[in-house]
Amino acid sequence: MKIISPKLHGIIDYLVVAFLLASPSIFGFMGHVALFTYALAGVHLLLTILTNYSAGIVKIIPLPVHGLIEFIVGLLLIIMAFTLLNNHPDVKHFYTVFGAAILVVFLITDYKGVNTGNQV
Repeated sequence: MKIISPKLHGIIDYLVVAFLLASPSIFGFMGHVALFTYALAGVHLLLTILTNYSAGIVKIIPLPVHGLIEFIVGLLLIIMAFTLLNNHPDVKHFYTVFGAAILVVFLITDYKGVNTGNQV
């Protein structure tokens, strides 16, 4: 069931960026984990800005491609949590839950819905 519209997905994307930027402070991430989390926020912001939907500014990336990128990132974050971050339980849990949340949003977003962004 696709209950998230492209417009709502754009709002969620900006909230995700804010959440990622705040996460190192909220969860006490330090060093490479904090840097990775900030970098992930930057990449997600860039993806959001470049996507062709109402939340996008430059509108280069088609919304279905945006969704595919998020799907891949969600899977990679879960894999990373169980491999690279396996020795850090709090970080492992954070990235497992965060990756799963990305996958849930992917599954319930209507990436083919009416695009409210400007067509390129």
